[in-house]
Amino acid sequence: MTSIDTTAQAADAAARDLADTAPAVRAKALVAVADALTANADELVTLGMDETGLAEARLRGELKRTAVQLRLFAETVVDGAYLDVRIDRADPEFALGPRPDVRSGNEPIGPVLNFAAGNFPFAFSVAGGDTASALAAGNPVVVKAHPGHPRLSRRTAEIAAAALGGAGLPAGALQLVEGVDAGVAMLKHPVVKAASFTGSLRGGRFLADVAAARPAPIPFYGELGSVNPVFATPAAIAERGPEFAAGLAASVGGSAGQLCTKPGLVFLPADHGLDEALAAAAAVEEHRMLDPRIADHYQHGRDAILSAAGVRLIAPGSVRIDGDGQGWVTPTIAAVALADFGPHPDALLSECFGPVTILVESPAGTDYADLLERLFEGELTVAIHRADGDDVARLVRTAARRAGRVLFDGWPTGVAVTPAMQHGGPWPATTLGATSVGTAAIARFVRAVAYQNAPHDALPAPLRDDNPWHVPQRIAPAGESTTWGDGID
Repeated sequence: MTSIDTTAQAADAAARDLADTAPAVRAKALVAVADALTANADELVTLGMDETGLAEARLRGELKRTAVQLRLFAETVVDGAYLDVRIDRADPEFALGPRPDVRSGNEPIGPVLNFAAGNFPFAFSVAGGDTASALAAGNPVVVKAHPGHPRLSRRTAEIAAAALGGAGLPAGALQLVEGVDAGVAMLKHPVVKAASFTGSLRGGRFLADVAAARPAPIPFYGELGSVNPVFATPAAIAERGPEFAAGLAASVGGSAGQLCTKPGLVFLPADHGLDEALAAAAAVEEHRMLDPRIADHYQHGRDAILSAAGVRLIAPGSVRIDGDGQGWVTPTIAAVALADFGPHPDALLSECFGPVTILVESPAGTDYADLLERLFEGELTVAIHRADGDDVARLVRTAARRAGRVLFDGWPTGVAVTPAMQHGGPWPATTLGATSVGTAAIARFVRAVAYQNAPHDALPAPLRDDNPWHVPQRIAPAGESTTWGDGID
């Protein structure tokens, strides 16, 4: 196997060429990867089904999402707004004294290490959003393969690397390493300038500490976990209780609950009357979990929830371990009175990765905003179910301080791949709060550089007056500083 240093040096060599690659070339390369993955969908999906236990429909949908992400970042590259080009013309009459010509823009950060996720073997793995956004920014990527789908990782890397090379990107633009030791060694290598991660709080915190302890620390963009609380008003339950029950069960049970946005705690009125509807909606076929380790963790987490004082079962769910050690599960829905939830919130506030959720049955007049403020530190999502006339303004403001995405009358699973999406939140949902979905994800892998009084032929293409890349430029002309603030009442 190629040594870590050889891989790092290949990425470093590619970084110099990629940084100067025209946007159109990078964009076409991303589209080429999308086309290649789509053309090999049958082979890749079959591998994914075998290694992860995820259903064919889920994996085909995820592969399509992966291709769409690549195409979205191709458009982002060509648009060029992410470069944030600013040009201040030289101004001898500047309000604070003569101003030099200053031009700034975002440039590639350098080789990026991407720790692939296990629960999204396409969309957050070898050719997923982290890889797409880093390549789009002009950086080579080294992917640390997830051990849950090694054969799929290798084949995806082969297909994607071939597509990138065929589109004109340098060798070393996309490489793969395997194993925990290799991932840690690569994270410590001085060539690597940023890292991304999707996984557990424990694993992510360990890697974040490694990144911070380097002689030259680097940004570590980790998505670590989230309970994703849901708050439903009495009027919302009275208005659409059956639909609420069906939506909750589907969100909790989809993909065996192995989603970072699965709703883990649901605050709703004590007299909700949804037990029967929830139990019926949760009666679905068993689904295999990703691997024996995750099944074991889920079983222990579920047992801890169900053994907490005051917890009752609405839908008991099931856990079956087969002869290969694989776990097969159905959704579990439990409930606890708010009065019983309070004495031991830690046992119930921890993320349990799998198809389980807890209803916190709250008496009339419960202040949801106060609960959110006191109990939650940082989440990927907060969902609010309301009816016309409900005053949830304070709850919404509190939710915005605690989560990266606040959604209404819906469920947090099924993250839309759109330019405006924010998939990140305050610690411990993520390490740095940045998004890993949407076009803003590219901002993780660039850094701003300013050039002062630079000769035209020394400037990067997007900062030149002739603007050969045709990117947006914000220009501050000479003379404007003398009128700053005059038009503001």
